[in-house]
Amino acid sequence: MAKEIEVKVLNICLDEMEKKLVELGAKLIAKEYQINTIFDSKDNYIEKDLNSYLRIRETKDLLTDEVHINLTLKRNIGRKSVRQNIETTTEISDKQAMISILEGLRYEIIGEGTKYRTSYVYQDIRFDLDRWDEDTYPYPYMEIEVKKEEDLEKAIKLLDINRANISTKSIVELQKNL
Repeated sequence: MAKEIEVKVLNICLDEMEKKLVELGAKLIAKEYQINTIFDSKDNYIEKDLNSYLRIRETKDLLTDEVHINLTLKRNIGRKSVRQNIETTTEISDKQAMISILEGLRYEIIGEGTKYRTSYVYQDIRFDLDRWDEDTYPYPYMEIEVKKEEDLEKAIKLLDINRANISTKSIVELQKNL
């Protein structure tokens, strides 16, 4: 389990953000293509009762061609100035077998989307530049993930981010607002 502290930055040009990150000397750590499959029960137990979501993420590393598949339960525990989650993740070797197990437990696929993600790290701050497929979420955004909330302030200043563009919403919540 890991605690995650993050925000999304909406209404930005990812190419401009990437240029700023490169100019700062941020280190490129990943270029990925992801398939994200979200599960819940018919009564939306995971989302409504647990304030969570359950996903299988299949990630192809575009720099190394390695593929990894992870099952993650992401539980939201706070969302005032930042979104705080507890993530429980495990790598799985057979996506179809995991889907079969979840369906046997009466969970069903409620959505699937693909995205390209380019990730940088600078002074222990992770910047994920995300572009989803058009049907999942048509607008690009950047996620900023920090270990300490004060590092978020540093990131905002470094990249000259307009605070009005900062969101603590999950992708599921952003989709509902479309």
